[in-house]
Amino acid sequence: MLLTYLEASRDLCETDSILFGAALAVCRIIGAKLPMAGRATQQSSAIPAWRKRIEDRIAKARALIGRLTSFRSGNNRPRVMRTVRMAFSGTNISLAQPDITQKLTERIDDLKQKIATWGKWIRRFSERSRRFNQNRLYQSDQKRLYKSLERPEVCGAGPGPDQADTVAFWRGLWSEPVNHSEGPWMEVVASQSASVTPMDPVTITPETWLRRSVGPRTGKVRGSTGCIITG
Repeated sequence: MLLTYLEASRDLCETDSILFGAALAVCRIIGAKLPMAGRATQQSSAIPAWRKRIEDRIAKARALIGRLTSFRSGNNRPRVMRTVRMAFSGTNISLAQPDITQKLTERIDDLKQKIATWGKWIRRFSERSRRFNQNRLYQSDQKRLYKSLERPEVCGAGPGPDQADTVAFWRGLWSEPVNHSEGPWMEVVASQSASVTPMDPVTITPETWLRRSVGPRTGKVRGSTGCIITG
């Protein structure tokens, strides 16, 4: 049956449509699952499970901080009291003890430190995931990676700079004389080195190099510094 349709095909587009329809029919007959249209090119926007768990922890900790702060301010409603008792469950801390305000402050600070740590986890894991995806995309499609790194609001915003202004800018940086202010430590070093006798100038001629490099016939050559080099 497919051969009949292919023989009647008049161009490449019609042949492509026939083959696609045949493949779709076979997949439906055998019960194969077909991907949704455009699914392969779209990135998943779902939040990863690990990030969702950490964000839930942060939300619960912030809610608990709010209840503890409210209780410390004098709110004794049943819901607030129940939350405070749950926060100190499993400890020897009683809400009637004199230093309960200090214990509340310590508990709030502990929760704030945990929130900061969880936030660092999210940022570190997100950065690692971003770098991993970029490295994998670089190995498969470099053009797509560079296109994703472009920022349209910066790269394509407005016309380019004027050529005369660009030339004037760089000429002002490299062609204009600049007086650098030398630090006081340079003057100190110069004064300390004033008593040092300068070394006599040394003129190296080809004859000097030849005389220093040619040594006895023992397979050893004397270098320019006078050291013997074994050949």
